[in-house]
Amino acid sequence: MSARFIRINSADNVAVAVTDVASGDICLVDGTEMPVLENIPAGHKMALKDLQEGEDVVKYGYPIGHLTKSVARGCLIDHNVLKTNLGGVLDYSYSPVECHMPASEVTATFRGYRRRDGGVGIRNELWIIPTVGCVNGIVRRLQSLFSEEIGNYPALDKAVAFPHNYGCSQLGDDHENTRKILADMVHHPNAAGVLVVGLGCENNQLSAFRGLVGEVDSDRVMFMEAQKVKGDEVGYGLGLLRKIAASTASDRREDVPVSELKVGLKCGGSDGFSGITANPLLGRFSDWLIARGGTAVLTEVPEMFGAETILMSRCRNKSIFDKTVRLVNDFKEYFIRNGQPVYENPSPGNKAGGISTLEEKSLGCTQKSGHSEVTDVLSYGQRLRARGLNLLSAPGNDLVASTALAAAGCQIVLFTTGRGTPFGTFVPTAKIATNSRLASEKPGWIDFNAGVIVDGKSPVQTDDEFIDFVLSAASGTEVCNERSGYSEIAIFKTGVTL
Repeated sequence: MSARFIRINSADNVAVAVTDVASGDICLVDGTEMPVLENIPAGHKMALKDLQEGEDVVKYGYPIGHLTKSVARGCLIDHNVLKTNLGGVLDYSYSPVECHMPASEVTATFRGYRRRDGGVGIRNELWIIPTVGCVNGIVRRLQSLFSEEIGNYPALDKAVAFPHNYGCSQLGDDHENTRKILADMVHHPNAAGVLVVGLGCENNQLSAFRGLVGEVDSDRVMFMEAQKVKGDEVGYGLGLLRKIAASTASDRREDVPVSELKVGLKCGGSDGFSGITANPLLGRFSDWLIARGGTAVLTEVPEMFGAETILMSRCRNKSIFDKTVRLVNDFKEYFIRNGQPVYENPSPGNKAGGISTLEEKSLGCTQKSGHSEVTDVLSYGQRLRARGLNLLSAPGNDLVASTALAAAGCQIVLFTTGRGTPFGTFVPTAKIATNSRLASEKPGWIDFNAGVIVDGKSPVQTDDEFIDFVLSAASGTEVCNERSGYSEIAIFKTGVTL
């Protein structure tokens, strides 16, 4: 039997191995047999013709870098012979393309919680948020003690504390980033109630933070400054948690149109199958959701480098295009200010999985956005304003980017991975495997297997099953990170710590 390879685009001069292929095997690509001259690991690229030193390697129909040495037809192409074409800040011109994504007349629903401010949550949790890392011990203790009482409040799913290291000794953007992310959390609809715990002497003063948070439901959001509590601050905090919990007694799930669903799109530990299975699956789901009035958010700006013009061409208007240009170039300038090349990516795990350059990673990464037009661009810590496909400023780091997606208002993060990861941010963080091996080996991490697509399963059937999976998760079915109790936040830091 011929070894299996996939040529993603007819313009590609490489194909991707579906399984490990040994030197001497015969492969079949687009109906043509050819010999394999080197071992090709699963997810890695094989040259489909003789390629010369300096020549571009084309995958997904776009250049992903140039060769540093000649490679013969049937041989392996990986990071050892492939170099990025990327440079620094660029000028761009607006060349819009037509995005044919008509609204769907077919509706869908999930079971969510309607909030008084008009938001919709997919969880009903009680959150304990510290303004500063100095009170992390207090919030952990409060979570532990109140969790013993959670059965007295059947409307609540759980109590969760979110310790972090910041809130003091920060300056400028770092200080504001901390304040914005924590304020976003206070307003998040997945929280039935929130207790904010401050110390009293930190930079992130509780009085100023309350001003940033603005109007809240005082029955559901309460504040405690530990230095001002006479005596036992833990006992006092437990009393506040009980009051908040009592106010949730009438909370019930109800049918909500899928137009109220906001999903974050993230990938991490990518491999050579990410742009073939899981990321395109998320792209098709994003288009499905947006066609029904819902919202999808793409972030990881450094992983747009090399594919940014695809997103720019889909911007709704010139104003959104200009924001996208600033989004990309501002992040490149951030790298340059810190003396780092803009292409210092992919990671060792990416390379082991078959990704050789940042362009290759970006072209796979951006497929999560589907084909919908870009309706808005958000700065870090900014909350969603427009339905449809949004771009969000955040780095590629898994924890920081996922936290930013949730802070923007996403009720769930859909996270594709070819290597696997157990973590979760402060909203459900569903892991979608790019390959069946990972799904089989890590069932405690992986929620959905997109690898079945290269195993021969119909993409249409897989899409339908994925839609059912997401709507079930939005209706209350826990994903792996929730069942494991893995829930944390990470805030973007760029400057000096005093």
